[in-house]
Amino acid sequence: MITIEGQTNVTQLRSGANAAQNLGKELGKFVVTTMEIPWKHTHRKLGGNPEVVIMVETMEESWLDRMISKLPDCDTVVGVGGGQAIDAAKYISWKKGVRLVSIPTILSVDAFVTPAIGIRRNHEVTYVGESTPDPLVIDFEILRTAPPELNIAGIGDLISVHTGTHDWEYAQKRGRSEYTFSSADIAAARNILAKLEPLLSDICENNDKGLMAIVEGYMCINTICLPAGHYRVEEGSEHYLFYELEERLQRPFVHGYIVGLGIYLMSQLQNNRFEWIRELMDRVGLTYHPGDMGITRDDLCSSLLNLKSYVHKKPQLWYTVIDDSEITREWAVEAMTGLKF
Repeated sequence: MITIEGQTNVTQLRSGANAAQNLGKELGKFVVTTMEIPWKHTHRKLGGNPEVVIMVETMEESWLDRMISKLPDCDTVVGVGGGQAIDAAKYISWKKGVRLVSIPTILSVDAFVTPAIGIRRNHEVTYVGESTPDPLVIDFEILRTAPPELNIAGIGDLISVHTGTHDWEYAQKRGRSEYTFSSADIAAARNILAKLEPLLSDICENNDKGLMAIVEGYMCINTICLPAGHYRVEEGSEHYLFYELEERLQRPFVHGYIVGLGIYLMSQLQNNRFEWIRELMDRVGLTYHPGDMGITRDDLCSSLLNLKSYVHKKPQLWYTVIDDSEITREWAVEAMTGLKF
């Protein structure tokens, strides 16, 4: 494991083949947020007796608040699972002011290291609050109980640096950057991606080195973004396509998959080394084809055609290449060439 200097939003990190073993016995009164499959693979190893185990059904704020109103007294919340289970634990930690322990069982999204909490208000992504894991537990054996492609999906929020940094540079050139521009932050973020490229085979194999590379990549991103106060280097047009699709279809997606699709399409809109980033995604085995996510050709085309209108109706979204582009049906059809439906 490398030494990471700077703000990582991780108070303590435990990693190893059995990092979660008997952790529950160290805790006081704790509750667990999880889902059926991750809890099945984790509860015996975790040990201890939680006050209640909450099976997360949705990240809609109204459901979360109803769930919190029924919670027993506790001093710790343990998130066990993927992005929704971890974000639900973060929400409880923030709302009730209790300790957060995060045990990701897949690495498909960086929720286990980011402070902000991704909830949904009427199916729209909204970020609220802040929470920090103490500890973050990276148990390699637990992670390998997940389908390998779900851990590979974790690379999505790292390779989105490719399109995110381009969008920030684009906004700066047009005098539309919402933040003080930092070429040093751009270079540092791209350096993370450059260091990740030689580890693609390890990530694809889901070995310890590859799994830790994703975690450390997330933490390195935080050392750039937390001092800056924003995630401009890794979020841009590729995420905005995902937001439009989720709102359009009113269902969640595996985060890394849908971000990968956004990278595939928006790197073309940016005229930004499309062939290189597509090859990288293919080499690591990232799932990004619409057919694997149940997205039809018509839905994706409609989303692309509506994308500019969508972002203009969302003043909280940062300025990107989308704002100045004319996405025609002809462009959309051409851009979707090569995708599998």
